Amino acid sequence: MALVLVCAVFACSVRAQDHDFLLPRDTIVVADSAMMLSGTLDKEVKPVVNDKLKFNPDPMRAMWLSALCPGAGQIYNRRYWKLPIVIGAFVGLTYGTSWNNRMLNDYSKAYRDITDNDPNTRSYMDFYPPTVKESDLDKSWLTNTLKSRKDYYRRYRDICIIGIAAVYLLNVIDAYVDASMMHFDVSDDLSMQFKPAVIESTLSALPSVGLGCAFSF
Repeated sequence: MALVLVCAVFACSVRAQDHDFLLPRDTIVVADSAMMLSGTLDKEVKPVVNDKLKFNPDPMRAMWLSALCPGAGQIYNRRYWKLPIVIGAFVGLTYGTSWNNRMLNDYSKAYRDITDNDPNTRSYMDFYPPTVKESDLDKSWLTNTLKSRKDYYRRYRDICIIGIAAVYLLNVIDAYVDASMMHFDVSDDLSMQFKPAVIESTLSALPSVGLGCAFSF
């Protein structure tokens, strides 16, 4: 019986030694330590790149670029999506100015011809088909109509010119403000805190108690 117990104990010790040989604890600890050290080194070596430090536009340069060539300041600020808006506004207003000015010239000439005493100046008949006779027209009504149309197209031509000047000015201001606000903090890390505050008064020797508000960003 004693011999059987001795054999059982010996077999258990041999199995435990084999298990320790397959999975040595020291090796596992060393491996885990190496992995932790590697991760720590990777985190320390990896450079931290801030997107705000990649590009720092000069507001004055952006302003002068937009003043010399509308849209150039937006390209300098890397706001490429604004370029079609600027170009579209200039093209549309320029076309509107040209068209209204052309209509103004036609109605102005017709108005001058109908109000003078020269029968050979009949440019106002160009607004009618060739089958219409001048004797069938109401000259008083036509004179008032031509004057009204002339004033109408002059007004909208001037509005388009003012619009071009306004778009030009907004283009310059937008480039300057956009470059200035490039590094403005718009993150969600904002907080507001209310706390009691002691306010000194020049009218009384005793201070007043109030409520203070503080913004943190």
